[in-house]
Amino acid sequence: MQRSFDIAVIGGGVVGLAILRRFAMSGLSAVLLERGADILNGASKGNSALLHTGFDAPTGSTELACMQAGYAEYLAIHEKLNLPLVQSTALVVAWSEQEQAKLDGIVAKAHANGVADVRHVARDELRKLEPKLSPAAKAAVLVPGEHIIDAWSAPLAYAHQALAHGAVILRNAEVTGGNFSNGEWTLASKAGPVTARIVINAAGNFGDLVEAMARVSPFTITPRRGQFVVFDKEASQLVDAIILPVPTERTKGVVLFRTAYGNLAIGPTAEDVTEREVAATDTATLERLKARALDMVPSLAGIGVNAIYAGLRPATEHKDYVIEALPERGWITVGGIRSTGLTACLGIAQHVAKLYALHFGALPNPPDPIWTPVPNLAEDRPRPYMQGGEIVCHCERVTRGEIVAALEGPLPAGDLGGLKRRTRAMMGRCQGFNCSAHVEALFREKSHGAA
Repeated sequence: MQRSFDIAVIGGGVVGLAILRRFAMSGLSAVLLERGADILNGASKGNSALLHTGFDAPTGSTELACMQAGYAEYLAIHEKLNLPLVQSTALVVAWSEQEQAKLDGIVAKAHANGVADVRHVARDELRKLEPKLSPAAKAAVLVPGEHIIDAWSAPLAYAHQALAHGAVILRNAEVTGGNFSNGEWTLASKAGPVTARIVINAAGNFGDLVEAMARVSPFTITPRRGQFVVFDKEASQLVDAIILPVPTERTKGVVLFRTAYGNLAIGPTAEDVTEREVAATDTATLERLKARALDMVPSLAGIGVNAIYAGLRPATEHKDYVIEALPERGWITVGGIRSTGLTACLGIAQHVAKLYALHFGALPNPPDPIWTPVPNLAEDRPRPYMQGGEIVCHCERVTRGEIVAALEGPLPAGDLGGLKRRTRAMMGRCQGFNCSAHVEALFREKSHGAA
């Protein structure tokens, strides 16, 4: 296998995969090294799966520019990659007079950020838009352009498109060291050594540790745990819009949102932790989330919980992303990409490509794109079970054919977590109680030889 590349990307989350895709499609040889058994094993596996306009991002920030560029590119390519885009809006809801007093500032910031269709919504209109919302809601800001997407299909499509353009993805390939000499990096990894002219650090929650290979890191990752509660599917009929809170200085707060899979969820919390890899949940926090959801939508009373989960966001001491090139070290830093990474990742990849062109040379002329559509996981479009076939996971109506397909192809699922993210198997009401034995048997049968 090729071991010398133009570009080596460290980190197989949504940001790293979008960057890999961008450089592979530009004609450079590129490799991605992921420490886990599958892609999306870190921060990218637990988020709210929303496509944001950037209406509330820091004005003039790198984050805002990347979010809006990523938003535009997702809209431009999602049909070619068969990625979901569930039409929605968002409402920033004020629940107190103090929060209501902040709505003018939210509208003004949105307009300053170029999101001109954001506007006030008085209590009466709010009641018409969301009749199941608690009468305690005082007023809101309407954000028409916010959408619901799928957190896992998008990075899988970016990975497949990168592979189709000649990229290499190495899993179980934790980078353990590196040396820069004579204009080239030699990276030591658990999958063997790799050399590259340019290294791009997109290591998420391990970003500051990886950065130490190139310099004293200008940022420190303090993982921010976000816990979520997912209600049963009947709850998704209770609200149409994404219900956002009035943000604080520290966090955007918990969001009530429909998912592409037909559920209603609330989260994330914002808890600074020291653990970088395992996102645990705790009962007290989850009970507070459930209570908050019922405060917002009293009709949730009596509706059961489908699932709970948590994610770790790579928060730093900086309010903005840390994206910069080190020309003398053959290195590009991409750090501190918090909860907005799913929206921003394509824009981040564009930004990183511009840094490369500025500091390391013009990109080759890209060939015509190869489009690699991925299977649909969203409920708003046809799914395979509708055409018949053996259903293995009855809660989420996942067929045997879908599971087998996810264990084959250019990037087969590397572990059960990856298989879940590719198919929705074992993610329904019973959380795998009824189907896990069958799914695991298929995994053992089909996964021999997965990279």
